[in-house]
Amino acid sequence: MPHDHGHGHDHAHDHGPAGAPPAQAPSRFSGQIAISDKAAEKLKDLMLAEKKDPATVGLRLGVQGGGCSGMSYFMDFDEKRDDDKVFTHEAVGVKVYIDPRSILHLSGSILDYAEGLMGSGFSIKNPNVKSSCGCGSSFST
Repeated sequence: MPHDHGHGHDHAHDHGPAGAPPAQAPSRFSGQIAISDKAAEKLKDLMLAEKKDPATVGLRLGVQGGGCSGMSYFMDFDEKRDDDKVFTHEAVGVKVYIDPRSILHLSGSILDYAEGLMGSGFSIKNPNVKSSCGCGSSFST
């Protein structure tokens, strides 16, 4: 009869090349974000469609006051500013810029992209959110 040495099966990792692994979320205290492969590819497609050069333009991701829960996300194409934190998806070659105030609320997040019957779009998986409202773009930390 096989016996277990206290190693459950819940820690198994697939190191095989089949399929892209989901983006690994950085620590919420790291001051870092992750960009999923799907989000990076869609971002590049959108930039090329709008004739933006990924070498000089990136996605500005930020947090602003407002919305029914107190804060909301915003995204726009922009060039790097002096105090931005820059996150690069090396394989696809796109950058995300986040200002120092916003990174406090976004640290540990994953920028993802989903396509579904209820609509497609970028989403932010943010571990700092304590409550959010039904619209999905407003939250509090």
